[in-house]
Amino acid sequence: MIVVLSGGTGTPKLLIGLKDLEDFAVIVNTAEDIWISGNKVCPDIDSVIYALADVIDENKWWGLRGDSFRTHEMILKLGGDEFMAIGDLDRAVHIFRSELLRRGYTLTEATRKLRISFGVEQEVLPMCEEEVSTMILTSRGEMHFQEFWIKFKGLPEVLDVYFKGIENARATEDVLRVLDDCDFVLIGPSNPITSIMPILLVKGVKEMLREKFVIAVSPIVGKNPVSGPAGKFMRAKGYEVSPIGVVNVYSDFLDVLIVDRVDEGLVGKYGDVKIVSTNTIMKSRDDARRLAQFILKKFKT
Repeated sequence: MIVVLSGGTGTPKLLIGLKDLEDFAVIVNTAEDIWISGNKVCPDIDSVIYALADVIDENKWWGLRGDSFRTHEMILKLGGDEFMAIGDLDRAVHIFRSELLRRGYTLTEATRKLRISFGVEQEVLPMCEEEVSTMILTSRGEMHFQEFWIKFKGLPEVLDVYFKGIENARATEDVLRVLDDCDFVLIGPSNPITSIMPILLVKGVKEMLREKFVIAVSPIVGKNPVSGPAGKFMRAKGYEVSPIGVVNVYSDFLDVLIVDRVDEGLVGKYGDVKIVSTNTIMKSRDDARRLAQFILKKFKT
């Protein structure tokens, strides 16, 4: 069994390729969660569940395939300020989760009920139970990650990134259990700063990773992120926007970094980290499966 650390978009693609090849559990970033129109939205958790259930909208890599947006459109028509376009079926998931939380369920318990309802066999675990929020300091002021990326389309200059409430976050028993039991840890090609760093800063996680064999897939190809605002965030935190910058983010515990063929010149050793290359761009399910097979063949003992 392996453990995958995941945010949204990049890693769920890889999970689709992995799910028929290997038993795994997923620890998911929750620092991008936000309450919208009275309900708790967990974008990364939902993307992982939807991907594994084969119902994700693969055109956007969030939300449910074929969803409608009539409720969202009506809220806007009534004068509501719902800056996230939430689909009708997707909203039902948020309502279901939020009602469970109001009834006293933990986020871990609510997530388990959701993934079972979707027929997902793999464990999908929130990184912690405490509320953590990714906050972006920008030229236009401080804002939640979702406001920065959706409301302001990622355009403001990024001065810094911090995780509100992270000092109180503790790894759950389930997170510690799967990390203890796994053969190795795989960090998917998600944003190193806003998707993976919050997981690493949860008390107890990094300590476990130092005892494990850890592989990461670089979400940076050449000097550019495959998708999203990772470049802005890495620069704001003082990291080079490159695969070497990714190594430096994970330097406390990383054993292997997998880079794309574009970065073959980096293959070898960088400090204590081994760098290997393959095709990491996942434009199709076949691409995702090939990448998963490469990882398992090379590192699963």
